[in-house]
Amino acid sequence: MRKKLIVANWKLNGNWAFNEVMMSELSLGLKEVQWHDREIILCPPAIYLQQLNGLMSDLPILFGGQDVSEQFFGAYTGEISGQMLKEFGCRYTLVGHSERRVRHQEKNELVALKAKTALASGLIPIICVGETLDERDSGKMNAVIQQQIQSVIDCLKSDIIDVVFAYEPIWAIGTGLTAKVDQAQEAHEFIRGVLKNYGELCAEKVSILYGGSVKADNAQDLLEMPDIDGLLVGGSSLISAEFLAICLSRLNSK
Repeated sequence: MRKKLIVANWKLNGNWAFNEVMMSELSLGLKEVQWHDREIILCPPAIYLQQLNGLMSDLPILFGGQDVSEQFFGAYTGEISGQMLKEFGCRYTLVGHSERRVRHQEKNELVALKAKTALASGLIPIICVGETLDERDSGKMNAVIQQQIQSVIDCLKSDIIDVVFAYEPIWAIGTGLTAKVDQAQEAHEFIRGVLKNYGELCAEKVSILYGGSVKADNAQDLLEMPDIDGLLVGGSSLISAEFLAICLSRLNSK
């Protein structure tokens, strides 16, 4: 059975004082988490990883990067390598978040290379895929998602079983809109089908998360869907009570 993953993407938020308060509140609230059936992963701005690691030493929370370079080292100003993230306690890293694809024009091939470098650095890449509203309305949704996934499969080959995917409809990120539960499940089922074409083991092992204006009041319904293996949480991860409620969502036995 795949563990449920609850991933907090803080994006460009947080500061020294905020981090201390947030970690204190999470440390207290997460004592009730059933750790055997889920993992909780925080992806803060990289400069705060050392501070946050020290503040959460009493709980088995994992850490991740928000992005990673496709390069291991060299003259790449502003980049952060997988080895650097690993050295600061990361187990995961986001790759290909829609804000990177849109704002920084990251193409499928670059996203796939970043995933490959992350794996080589000992990190588990959480590879984000998803469509715009225009792509959904024009019937191109499945083709867009399949191309995004196929680029990763072509690059990683058999290592594809060691990644995580996150479906995030771009039209639902930061807008307050959320894909209906059946829409989210439909997309996840399609993604699992694409992975199944590569192999049964791939489809069974790879976790697929949902991201897109996840809140406490929709987390439970999303987690009950058969192909949704966890949540990628944005704005709600910055509100301790909201994020705690998401982390404490009751899981069914599927």
